[in-house]
Amino acid sequence: MKVLNRYSVGTGDRFGRQGEAQLHAFELLAARGVEASIVWNKSNREHLLIGTGPEDQRAASDAAVKARAYKGVYCVDADHINLSNVDKFIPWCDFFTIDVADYIGKPASAERAKAFVAARLPLGKDKSAPVRIDGATIEVSAAKYLYAIDEAAKVYARILEAKPEGNFHVEVSMDETDAPQSPAELALILAGLAEVGVPVQTIAPKFSGRFNKGVDYVGDVAAFLKEFEADAEVTAWAAKAFGLPESLKLSIHSGSDKFSIYPGIGRIVKKLGCGLHLKTAGTTWLEELIGLAEAGGEGLALAKRIYTTAYSRIPELTQPYASVIDISLARLPDPAQVNAWDSKTYVGALRHDRKNPAYNPDFRQLLHVAFKVAGELGKEYLDALELCKSSIHRNVSLNLFERHMLPLFIG
Repeated sequence: MKVLNRYSVGTGDRFGRQGEAQLHAFELLAARGVEASIVWNKSNREHLLIGTGPEDQRAASDAAVKARAYKGVYCVDADHINLSNVDKFIPWCDFFTIDVADYIGKPASAERAKAFVAARLPLGKDKSAPVRIDGATIEVSAAKYLYAIDEAAKVYARILEAKPEGNFHVEVSMDETDAPQSPAELALILAGLAEVGVPVQTIAPKFSGRFNKGVDYVGDVAAFLKEFEADAEVTAWAAKAFGLPESLKLSIHSGSDKFSIYPGIGRIVKKLGCGLHLKTAGTTWLEELIGLAEAGGEGLALAKRIYTTAYSRIPELTQPYASVIDISLARLPDPAQVNAWDSKTYVGALRHDRKNPAYNPDFRQLLHVAFKVAGELGKEYLDALELCKSSIHRNVSLNLFERHMLPLFIG
């Protein structure tokens, strides 16, 4: 299997132009004594929206690594894949996020569920377990998660068949579902994955609270940190108890800009000595827009035009992300107003700086899901990225390093 560093960050790069800027952030982190692996993640949905393929993401990632002579561990992620689309990613990826959320709640056969419950009942007497696992929880988990566990096994088997050397990383994701998994349920899910032979290395549960795209965590921070610590303890214990990889760690999806929980997460992973995978994904695209606006001239004009188009297509652009955004239409500025903004005003509204009274999270969330608009511009957008390269690269690097890596991994 492919083993990452204790810390890893899924950065995303919608248009494949910011790899070098992202790597610079990892170099800055390494200079502070912390090594982290970079994972370039892009989902099938994102590829379809802007007309790219996994081969494009691989080419861009490899080119960035070569250009900077980067020596660290890196991966290209087949993000949120399942059995229906995994094949197109297999030749190009070495990190596979197997998404089983759609299968949670589907019932396994009665015979399969009965066998699972019988095999797991001894866990109720395991005094080494960091969480109480009673018979009722085992039965509920079998009914709720067993079908999804078996689906993950099918996807893993397909990948392994094509890559028999096994040099890839396995993540299982269940974050895009209605209810969070309890620590006891997480333990049983990991037990089930071990039973069906899935060597999961990162597990992405659904946590309590809202993890909206590109904005801060919404919820009870203290309650989240208590939940996160319990899940981290379960994950570390499960690796030993069930023979899963020692590198097993929690993965936080839609983790970009969750500034209010970063310090607490950092304290917990240091205290427990555990790892962490954080997905920042679309944040890079927003830093491209900030860099364009900051550059002024043609860059600012294009950033304004993208917002104007996005505003006219709100239902279309937001529908695929309805579960991970909360946008108040009343708080969105009118395009005519935005068209009168100077660079400072546009950047102030978009950059996630909670101390800036101009910051507008609704404006930011709409643009977060509007990368399709830029994709439709094709060469015009890519040419603008090159024209404003200096401004964009500075923003991409500093966003990753100063706002994400420092509070999480340095403190």
